[in-house]
Amino acid sequence: MPDSVPPPRTAPAPRIRRAAPGDEEALGRLDRAAWSPLHSVQPRPEAPYEPFFTERSGPGQHLVAEAGGRLVGYIRLGRPTELPANAHVRQIRGLAVAEEARGTGIGRALLRAAVEEARRLGARRITLRVLGPNAPARRLYESEGFVVEGVQPEEFHLDGRYVDDVLMGRPL
Repeated sequence: MPDSVPPPRTAPAPRIRRAAPGDEEALGRLDRAAWSPLHSVQPRPEAPYEPFFTERSGPGQHLVAEAGGRLVGYIRLGRPTELPANAHVRQIRGLAVAEEARGTGIGRALLRAAVEEARRLGARRITLRVLGPNAPARRLYESEGFVVEGVQPEEFHLDGRYVDDVLMGRPL
Protein backbone atom coordinates (compact mmCIF):
# COMPACT_ATOMS: atom_id res chain seq x y z
CA MET A 1 0.00 0.00 0.00
CA PRO A 2 1.93 3.10 -1.19
CA ASP A 3 0.33 5.60 1.22
CA SER A 4 0.91 3.54 4.36
CA VAL A 5 3.57 4.70 6.76
CA PRO A 6 6.34 2.14 7.23
CA PRO A 7 7.25 1.34 10.82
CA PRO A 8 10.19 3.40 12.08
CA ARG A 9 13.61 1.81 11.91
CA THR A 10 15.15 1.31 15.30
CA ALA A 11 17.81 3.78 16.31
CA PRO A 12 18.95 5.44 19.50
CA ALA A 13 16.83 8.44 20.47
CA PRO A 14 18.30 11.61 19.02
CA ARG A 15 19.49 14.43 21.22
CA ILE A 16 17.53 17.58 20.37
CA ARG A 17 19.13 20.91 21.21
CA ARG A 18 19.19 24.53 20.10
CA ALA A 19 21.60 25.18 17.24
CA ALA A 20 24.88 26.94 17.96
CA PRO A 21 26.87 29.22 15.64
CA GLY A 22 29.45 26.44 15.24
CA ASP A 23 26.78 24.21 13.66
CA GLU A 24 26.50 26.37 10.55
CA GLU A 25 28.85 24.37 8.32
CA ALA A 26 27.30 21.00 9.23
CA LEU A 27 23.78 22.40 8.80
CA GLY A 28 24.71 23.84 5.42
CA ARG A 29 26.01 20.43 4.28
CA LEU A 30 22.87 18.73 5.58
CA ASP A 31 20.63 21.28 3.88
CA ARG A 32 22.40 20.87 0.53
CA ALA A 33 22.30 17.06 0.76
CA ALA A 34 18.61 16.96 1.76
CA TRP A 35 17.47 19.45 -0.91
CA SER A 36 14.68 18.21 -3.19
CA PRO A 37 12.02 19.84 -5.36
CA LEU A 38 9.58 17.71 -3.34
CA HIS A 39 9.91 20.14 -0.43
CA SER A 40 11.84 23.22 -1.55
CA VAL A 41 10.70 26.15 -3.67
CA GLN A 42 14.22 27.58 -3.71
CA PRO A 43 16.89 26.56 -6.23
CA ARG A 44 19.36 23.90 -5.11
CA PRO A 45 21.77 25.55 -2.62
CA GLU A 46 25.25 26.14 -3.99
CA ALA A 47 28.06 24.48 -2.09
CA PRO A 48 29.75 25.77 0.01
CA TYR A 49 29.21 29.51 -0.37
CA GLU A 50 25.69 30.19 0.83
CA PRO A 51 25.48 30.80 4.59
CA PHE A 52 22.94 28.64 6.39
CA PHE A 53 22.10 31.17 9.09
CA THR A 54 20.62 34.50 8.08
CA GLU A 55 19.76 37.70 9.92
CA ARG A 56 16.13 36.58 10.13
CA SER A 57 16.91 32.96 10.89
CA GLY A 58 19.93 32.46 13.12
CA PRO A 59 20.92 29.68 15.51
CA GLY A 60 18.19 30.71 17.98
CA GLN A 61 15.48 29.79 15.46
CA HIS A 62 16.80 26.27 14.87
CA LEU A 63 16.59 23.06 16.83
CA VAL A 64 18.96 20.31 15.74
CA ALA A 65 19.00 16.55 16.17
CA GLU A 66 22.24 14.75 16.96
CA ALA A 67 22.68 11.01 16.60
CA GLY A 68 25.87 9.04 16.57
CA GLY A 69 27.86 12.18 17.34
CA ARG A 70 26.73 14.16 14.30
CA LEU A 71 23.90 16.46 13.19
CA VAL A 72 21.23 14.46 11.37
CA GLY A 73 18.36 16.95 11.23
CA TYR A 74 17.05 20.40 11.95
CA ILE A 75 13.79 22.29 12.27
CA ARG A 76 13.46 26.07 11.83
CA LEU A 77 10.85 27.86 13.92
CA GLY A 78 9.99 31.51 13.54
CA ARG A 79 7.21 34.03 13.40
CA PRO A 80 5.14 34.11 10.22
CA THR A 81 5.30 37.94 10.20
CA GLU A 82 6.66 40.71 12.37
CA LEU A 83 3.14 42.06 12.98
CA PRO A 84 2.15 42.32 16.66
CA ALA A 85 -1.34 41.06 15.73
CA ASN A 86 -0.03 37.55 15.12
CA ALA A 87 2.79 37.40 17.66
CA HIS A 88 0.90 34.47 19.23
CA VAL A 89 1.69 32.26 16.20
CA ARG A 90 4.89 30.38 15.41
CA GLN A 91 5.61 28.87 12.03
CA ILE A 92 7.76 25.92 11.07
CA ARG A 93 9.88 27.34 8.30
CA GLY A 94 12.00 24.33 7.44
CA LEU A 95 12.61 20.72 8.41
CA ALA A 96 15.32 18.42 7.09
CA VAL A 97 16.58 14.99 8.07
CA ALA A 98 19.68 13.34 6.63
CA GLU A 99 18.86 10.60 4.12
CA GLU A 100 20.47 7.85 6.21
CA ALA A 101 18.46 8.90 9.30
CA ARG A 102 15.03 9.02 7.67
CA GLY A 103 12.47 6.61 9.04
CA THR A 104 14.06 6.55 12.50
CA GLY A 105 11.74 9.06 14.19
CA ILE A 106 14.07 12.06 13.99
CA GLY A 107 11.63 14.18 12.00
CA ARG A 108 8.88 13.41 14.52
CA ALA A 109 11.19 14.21 17.45
CA LEU A 110 12.13 17.55 15.87
CA LEU A 111 8.48 18.37 15.17
CA ARG A 112 7.49 17.60 18.77
CA ALA A 113 10.40 19.67 20.08
CA ALA A 114 9.29 22.61 17.90
CA VAL A 115 5.74 22.36 19.27
CA GLU A 116 7.11 22.43 22.82
CA GLU A 117 9.40 25.35 21.99
CA ALA A 118 6.46 27.29 20.51
CA ARG A 119 4.50 26.67 23.72
CA ARG A 120 7.48 27.79 25.81
CA LEU A 121 7.57 31.01 23.78
CA GLY A 122 3.90 31.64 24.60
CA ALA A 123 2.45 30.77 21.21
CA ARG A 124 -1.19 29.69 20.94
CA ARG A 125 -0.89 28.26 17.40
CA ILE A 126 1.73 26.69 15.19
CA THR A 127 1.54 26.65 11.41
CA LEU A 128 3.52 25.43 8.42
CA ARG A 129 3.44 25.25 4.66
CA VAL A 130 4.09 22.04 2.74
CA LEU A 131 4.07 21.30 -0.96
CA GLY A 132 1.09 19.24 -2.11
CA PRO A 133 3.11 16.33 -3.56
CA ASN A 134 5.10 15.85 -0.33
CA ALA A 135 2.88 13.05 0.99
CA PRO A 136 5.37 11.71 3.59
CA ALA A 137 5.66 15.13 5.27
CA ARG A 138 1.91 15.70 5.15
CA ARG A 139 1.28 12.32 6.83
CA LEU A 140 3.81 13.16 9.55
CA TYR A 141 2.20 16.54 10.22
CA GLU A 142 -1.31 15.09 10.25
CA SER A 143 -0.23 12.35 12.68
CA GLU A 144 0.95 15.10 15.04
CA GLY A 145 -2.36 16.98 14.98
CA PHE A 146 -1.85 19.43 12.12
CA VAL A 147 -4.83 19.92 9.82
CA VAL A 148 -5.09 21.47 6.37
CA GLU A 149 -6.32 25.03 6.80
CA GLY A 150 -5.99 26.13 3.20
CA VAL A 151 -4.60 25.30 -0.20
CA GLN A 152 -3.13 27.67 -2.74
CA PRO A 153 -3.63 25.71 -5.97
CA GLU A 154 -0.70 25.57 -8.39
CA GLU A 155 1.15 28.21 -6.35
CA PHE A 156 4.57 27.04 -7.51
CA HIS A 157 6.03 25.77 -10.79
CA LEU A 158 8.69 23.25 -9.80
CA ASP A 159 10.49 20.58 -11.72
CA GLY A 160 8.27 21.12 -14.77
CA ARG A 161 4.89 21.03 -13.03
CA TYR A 162 2.56 23.22 -11.01
CA VAL A 163 2.15 22.22 -7.37
CA ASP A 164 -0.12 23.32 -4.55
CA ASP A 165 1.05 25.12 -1.44
CA VAL A 166 -0.77 23.48 1.49
CA LEU A 167 -1.22 25.52 4.67
CA MET A 168 -1.47 23.47 7.87
CA GLY A 169 -1.79 24.40 11.51
CA ARG A 170 -2.83 23.33 14.97
CA PRO A 171 -3.61 24.93 18.31
CA LEU A 172 -1.15 24.58 21.17
